[in-house]
Amino acid sequence: MRRAQVLRDALEQDIVTGKFRPGDRLDEQSLAARFEVSRTPIREALMQLASTGLVELQARRGAFVASLSFKDVVERFEVMAALEGMCGALAARRITEAMQRELEKAHEDCVREASQENADAYYYANERFHHVIYEACQNIFLAEQAQQLHARLKPYRRLQLRARSRVANSLAEHQGIVDAIHAGDSDRAERLLREHILIQGERLADFIASFDRAA
Repeated sequence: MRRAQVLRDALEQDIVTGKFRPGDRLDEQSLAARFEVSRTPIREALMQLASTGLVELQARRGAFVASLSFKDVVERFEVMAALEGMCGALAARRITEAMQRELEKAHEDCVREASQENADAYYYANERFHHVIYEACQNIFLAEQAQQLHARLKPYRRLQLRARSRVANSLAEHQGIVDAIHAGDSDRAERLLREHILIQGERLADFIASFDRAA
């Protein structure tokens, strides 16, 4: 994994768990000293975070944590659930044999990473799984919208996988989604994907609640 990506993941976690609060300035020099790296990968990591809306870059002032409320996050999960449901419904009707193989491989990669009990590694396999479904829907506009919102929710989707038993449950949900798409059952594929994403939002709330209690 590239250094900037590792730094981005670490900063994501600090932001979504409250170590950095909305409006806090993310000083490149201080972060470079903390992680014992040059300012170049720090700057690249901050730019990646800015592309997801988690960080705001202000001219001549630097990088600041964006002000995104928990209500804002939940509303985005609701829209994400609708988009993914539509992708799943269309994929069940339009998926090609080649894309079916891609989906199976993506699911197998998720199974492998889940067995390693590494939530972050599982997240990246999971990300590929969902992107295959976006591609399989064969609606370019819908896929683009889903990919863009997926990118904005990435920190929160990654974080909720740390809730107890969430990786195992996510994997079981994936199997149902794969089966529905392969069977051409568009109604079931849509329902399962919507539930899968809405559960992520609920699990995120559970995780943050448990984090707040621990704090």
